[in-house]
Amino acid sequence: MKNLTALVLTYNEEDNIADCLDSINWIERVVVVDSYSDDRTEEICQQYDKVDFYKNEFNDFASQRNFGLDKIETEWVFVIDADERVTEELRDEIKDVLNKPEAEGYEISRKNYFLGKWIKYCGWYPDYTLRLFRSKYKYKGLVHESPQIHGRIDRLKNDFIHYTYKDLTSYVAKMNQYTTLDAEKKYSAGKTVGITYILSRPFLEFIKKYVLKRGFLLGSQGLILSILSAYYQFLKSVKLWELNKFGDGNL
Repeated sequence: MKNLTALVLTYNEEDNIADCLDSINWIERVVVVDSYSDDRTEEICQQYDKVDFYKNEFNDFASQRNFGLDKIETEWVFVIDADERVTEELRDEIKDVLNKPEAEGYEISRKNYFLGKWIKYCGWYPDYTLRLFRSKYKYKGLVHESPQIHGRIDRLKNDFIHYTYKDLTSYVAKMNQYTTLDAEKKYSAGKTVGITYILSRPFLEFIKKYVLKRGFLLGSQGLILSILSAYYQFLKSVKLWELNKFGDGNL
């Protein structure tokens, strides 16, 4: 499609990037922004003629995506992560929508796979994320960054396939990164947290994920994810507590 460019962020994605690029081979140009991978990511990307490969030091996701947006000349951009795949149904829907767009951006839901199972519950589906939009818009936000769209946003009917964290080690590593960013954001905004909140918030999160969001229907995966979600809330709170008590030299 001549009016569409794909944008992919990478860092050590040698196990994922080829399948990702193959799933968007119908897009004429792909901008890859790499955070100085030390595996075969660059080598694999260079095998694709349509890929423009750039390296940029990672500061946060918003600035990294904006770096890529500055390289895009087409009217529309399609943002996809290396561990995501576009189905034939989603491809056809995107093509159809862009023939006569009625909105400034489009949200797409993801089918998230983790620990060998599609995580249909625990609040993981539908997982709408704004990925198709006019390339003039820029991202903002340190945590859960999003493009700042001025105008109508619609939703597509078909899903991404998202092969999320390959194992628990990578999940916990990402959890540590996101909780630090969240704590720093709240600390900068002057927010504080007390011990009662630190203790109660994880418990409430577990009940929400495992019971209210029906994580129990996923078996072992639902139990594990509900516990990890509770731990995520604990980390966010206790890191904010640490910042307020000792300053920003400890994170």
